[in-house]
Amino acid sequence: MNVWLWVVVLGLAAWAAHWGADQLLTPLKMLRKQWGLTASAGAAFLAIVTASPEVAINITSAARGVSDIGLGNLLGSNIISIPLMVTIAYFASRKQFKNNKEHQKHLDTNLLALNKRSVSVLSIPYLAIIALVAILTLPKAWRGLQPIDGWIMLAAYAAFLMRAIIKGRKKGESVEWDKKKVWLSVAGAMAIAVGAFFIVKATENIVSVLNISEIVGGLFITGIMTTAPEIFKTWSVVKGGEVTAGTTSVIADNAVTMTIAFFPLALVTTPIEDFQLFWVNLAFVGLMPLLYSVFVHQSKELHGFSRWQIFVFDAAYIVYLLTMVFFVLKLF
Repeated sequence: MNVWLWVVVLGLAAWAAHWGADQLLTPLKMLRKQWGLTASAGAAFLAIVTASPEVAINITSAARGVSDIGLGNLLGSNIISIPLMVTIAYFASRKQFKNNKEHQKHLDTNLLALNKRSVSVLSIPYLAIIALVAILTLPKAWRGLQPIDGWIMLAAYAAFLMRAIIKGRKKGESVEWDKKKVWLSVAGAMAIAVGAFFIVKATENIVSVLNISEIVGGLFITGIMTTAPEIFKTWSVVKGGEVTAGTTSVIADNAVTMTIAFFPLALVTTPIEDFQLFWVNLAFVGLMPLLYSVFVHQSKELHGFSRWQIFVFDAAYIVYLLTMVFFVLKLF
């Protein structure tokens, strides 16, 4: 099949997987209201579904014997997602919100304002998860993803989720369950599975035609394609006035990717063939939430990101691309 046809298949499969995730969100959103979870805690809870395409892709990669595609997807999506979603959220928030007089101050100061709890509930625990991945995979004696590492990362996500829920509880609300939406959720689960299969299949064929390694294909093809549909979700949620929920969900999604999506790759034992490529990418995976955690504290009263900090996020991704092109892959 022509490479461009596989590119079209890849795009359609990515949209199908994310459509499925959107349908599965409905019952979890109802549970979030029922349990009384705040925006930050709810983001950690809902990420089980919003990151499900990445998890399904890695399960498929492991099952098909192309774990490097999954490993590249895991790293690549976690590097691009934070600068991309923070930038999208900033521009989506440049409008007046009804019943939010404080937001005018944020517009006047060019600030993407966030709840300060997002750092303690999400970004710092996510940094701890990345540090744990580094400890388990970088030392020479332990290098690679092994089954014991997968079980440890599953436990890490359980701890991350429980901490977020405990720190972010309020009084719950009564909800009514809609049978139609429940059945749509079932259809969503099927769409995720089918979409993930064709994402991996398309990536396999594209890297074969382009004669590039599977991990590079995962980094720059699968990772970017699975992140792209999130742009519209972030734009819609933030533009609707839920700035913290729309911006911080990416941190929660990445935590799921680095733990639950890590598990299937570790279960089949994924060796690290190119150590330099791996540690450089893992370093940039850690840099993005580190910038997030440092930048978010504007003052005692205001928390969020200024315009110049948005620029730094985007510049960090450009530095990543230049590092990969000139020093790791040495294309020129």
